[in-house]
Amino acid sequence: MTHVVTENCILCKYGSCLEVCPVVCFHEGENFIVINPDECVDCGMCVEACEAGAIYSDIHLPEKYQRYVDLNKQYSVIWPMVTEINMALDNSDFWNSQDNKIQYLL
Repeated sequence: MTHVVTENCILCKYGSCLEVCPVVCFHEGENFIVINPDECVDCGMCVEACEAGAIYSDIHLPEKYQRYVDLNKQYSVIWPMVTEINMALDNSDFWNSQDNKIQYLL
């Protein structure tokens, strides 16, 4: 089992999840972060810490976010590991809880 970052992180990247993660399993794109499923130790601490409510256990993942399992896996091998915890984007509060942000994924 692993955890999956989903749509609400797009254009937000608050980074509170990174502060509690006991391992380095997050990878960073321009406007989204993902979890490498091979590095995640399934502690679940990131789920509660995520200010955007964007992280789910893969067994509790809502059906509408199933595509994010593959997106996390795909981008975690391409994007670099997160090196900076304070990474919230300028308009994070505006984008938080907006729907259909997949089109903005970079």
